[in-house]
Amino acid sequence: MDLNRVDMKRCLDLNEMEELRNDAYINSKSAKQMMKRWHDQLISNKEFQKGQRVLLYDSRLYIFPGKLKSRWVGPFIIHQVHFNGVVELLNSNSTNTFKVNGHCLKPFMEPFNQDKEESVSLSHINLNQKWVDGLSLSRD
Repeated sequence: MDLNRVDMKRCLDLNEMEELRNDAYINSKSAKQMMKRWHDQLISNKEFQKGQRVLLYDSRLYIFPGKLKSRWVGPFIIHQVHFNGVVELLNSNSTNTFKVNGHCLKPFMEPFNQDKEESVSLSHINLNQKWVDGLSLSRD
């Protein structure tokens, strides 16, 4: 038995295993970067202004929540927007302010008011005319 040959083969096997480990590390790192890029493109930038009304996501853990209900609470009024994504909110029924992460907010959409109805008169439209790409073609 040649100990030199066995020693060299063992050393080559160890080097080959280390190369495989390094390749796996590089592949996993590139896969993580691609996954991060894909997830980051799904994030939408939210721009908030002072005085805007927003809803706050309630992220507390409820073990037995009971009925299904929305986890968005509010509306709150934005008191101040900081450059690092922190938003200072003003409680709508008091003068207390508190700071939250801007990712936990979404704009509050005012409910549709059915009292303000607009009517548009269509009596001036000639039904005997045909419109094609902005050109009037008469049926005469």
